[in-house]
Amino acid sequence: MASESSGEIVVVGGGVVGLTTALVLAERGASVRVWTRDAVEATTSAVAGALWWPYRIEPLAAARAWALRSLEVYEDLAARAEPAGVRMVEGVLGETGLDEADGWLAGRVPGLRASTTDEYAGTGVRARLPLIDMPAHLPWLRERFVAAGGVVETRTVSAFTEVDAPVVVNCTGMAARDLVPDPSLRPVRGQLVVVENPGIDTWLVTTDAAGEHAYLFPQPGGLVLGGTSEEDAWSLEPDPATAEAIVRRCAALRPEIAGARALEHRVGLRPTRPAVRLEREALPDGRLLVHNYGHGGAGVTVAWGCAQEAARLVTG
Repeated sequence: MASESSGEIVVVGGGVVGLTTALVLAERGASVRVWTRDAVEATTSAVAGALWWPYRIEPLAAARAWALRSLEVYEDLAARAEPAGVRMVEGVLGETGLDEADGWLAGRVPGLRASTTDEYAGTGVRARLPLIDMPAHLPWLRERFVAAGGVVETRTVSAFTEVDAPVVVNCTGMAARDLVPDPSLRPVRGQLVVVENPGIDTWLVTTDAAGEHAYLFPQPGGLVLGGTSEEDAWSLEPDPATAEAIVRRCAALRPEIAGARALEHRVGLRPTRPAVRLEREALPDGRLLVHNYGHGGAGVTVAWGCAQEAARLVTG
């Protein structure tokens, strides 16, 4: 256990937000421990798609700023030879106008343009964006954190007062609903299907008139198909009928998907609240608690920007 005299920081939560925040702090010279209830590979982050795009996150203006800071990091990681699980991949964002995207991405995404009818039948934007392979990226984050002197411990926390460190950083995602407690934090359930890739090398994200999502992300382990956005749904069990509907919607976009063999079913609960909570708070005994949670479906997208801001809050 961290000693109050040690000057250590304990980051509670071992998903992408927690690990990235811990890594930023450790590489700035802090003594940091991560306390995680689940193994890194078993966190909600592990089942993410995960395309860089600020999805289901507020406040949008701040989220876009955090996302752009994260984009710089992902572009750098994609250009390196190290196995960070980050690639820059071409794809189409359906139901998005060029004016909307260019309004905040102007000059940041080379080649940003309206999609052609061959690429997508509706209105869309073609872009080259980071696509993150979470089964590779999370272990890479953990290893880089440990290499920076950090320590990862499997610990379950029922109250922040249990954490015996001068500074505690709350990156607990959905668990913050009970731990803080924060009843404004609600789950938005997402279900995915991973199939054998029939040769698709670009990603696609669409939303139909009924609000149903269909997206496909080519990852090293297969083609990830999605998805769902079920508010206040807590089940982590994949629903067979939902999986069939996901494959059907994606096959309507790319017919070659119809016969692809299913490899895996994933379910995650996006920790969504009216706005991301990224702020300082004093614990009852005067120690510092920094909150960094409520990122909805954009935890991967904003992880580095939020981590840098959290680090500034830690240092005052």
